Amino acid sequence: MKVAYLVNQYPKVSHSFIRREIQALERQGVEILRVAVRGWDDELADPEDFREREHTQYILRDGAWRLLPAVLRMALASPARFLAAARAALGMARCSYRQWSYYFVYLAEACRLVPWLRAFGAQHLHAHFGTNPAEVAMLASLLCGVPYSFTVHGIAELDRPEFIALAEKIRRSAFVVAISSFGRSQLYRWTDPADWSKVHVVHCGLERAFHEVPPIPIPDHPRLVCVARLSGEKGQLLLVRAATLLAREGVPFELVLAGDGELRPEIEAEIARSGLNGRVRITGWISSARVRDEIQDARALVLPSFAEGLPIVVMEAMALRRPVLTTFVAGIPELVLHGQHGWLIPAGDVSALASAMKICLAAPSAELERMGNQARERVLERHDADREAARLAELFSRYGAASHGGSRVSGLLARNHGSRAQ
Repeated sequence: MKVAYLVNQYPKVSHSFIRREIQALERQGVEILRVAVRGWDDELADPEDFREREHTQYILRDGAWRLLPAVLRMALASPARFLAAARAALGMARCSYRQWSYYFVYLAEACRLVPWLRAFGAQHLHAHFGTNPAEVAMLASLLCGVPYSFTVHGIAELDRPEFIALAEKIRRSAFVVAISSFGRSQLYRWTDPADWSKVHVVHCGLERAFHEVPPIPIPDHPRLVCVARLSGEKGQLLLVRAATLLAREGVPFELVLAGDGELRPEIEAEIARSGLNGRVRITGWISSARVRDEIQDARALVLPSFAEGLPIVVMEAMALRRPVLTTFVAGIPELVLHGQHGWLIPAGDVSALASAMKICLAAPSAELERMGNQARERVLERHDADREAARLAELFSRYGAASHGGSRVSGLLARNHGSRAQ
């Protein structure tokens, strides 16, 4: 089975779960073509991401001007399909909060992608995120007949589903992946019931390395770690304010914010205003190995998110036998059970967050180790990367070109097969 993967930015520090999924699929025998719109010059920290970049083709790497020849070739070679894709792009633009010109850029990107799909012999096209990657995948499918699917993660897609025409993308797709039952329920809200059968739950998986990590005792020092992009929805500003409450009560603690992002200046200013410079540390972007070290060197992971899909870092912390302090949002309560694997708190409640942090910091190590061991058992049972990849591979096989369109799609793929993308 040959599957093309389309991502807006790849590889990306905060999207290592996509890399793990691709690698797990390859272990299943699926051949993967990696395609991204951008990301060839992004800052990376993990050696595996550098290796992935060498195997990724980038739509805009040679400059946006290379899109025009691709558009002209597609319009001349397949005028009927090109017009159908152009009408679909215009339909997307009508309901969007973005300018219509964006959608013709997406069409041009799809025109650039199609020759790569043909040269690879792609039987299916899969995109991550229901925003512009799904848009480009849909248009590429209209241009060449390769069926497409996409994974919906949560925040980006479900904040404004009507403005990204999510229902239309699902209607035209072969299938759609939600990463949790909560995510599936939200897709049901925005989709015609006739299309509900297209929505499948496939969990994000943990890489095999997490299955083999030896236990490391809970440290004695009062350290908590938050691993996340520094952004509004992750709640780090609220976390700093909760830490301020602990400091006022004289509670000893250290807090590590592992990550970077657009909210860093504001968070640093809040840390300085609260007099926490010696107790709260921001690492910036770090490698997967360093993330693991930071989690294991803490008593627990804290993630006070306001909105989520189902955070990978929660899974990783649980696999590393660390309890988690996080919020009752999205798919999190499907995995984390309050009192068994850590603490669940109401999102946005700074007092409840500070209270849970205080309880965790004061808890005996034996209690935290009991929670951590239970957390590990649960996450390995529900989020095995190879098992989830097998489910995804089965969906690709069921809905791929060999099953839908038969000789018609094969003929479209064969056209110009083996040619190099221009």
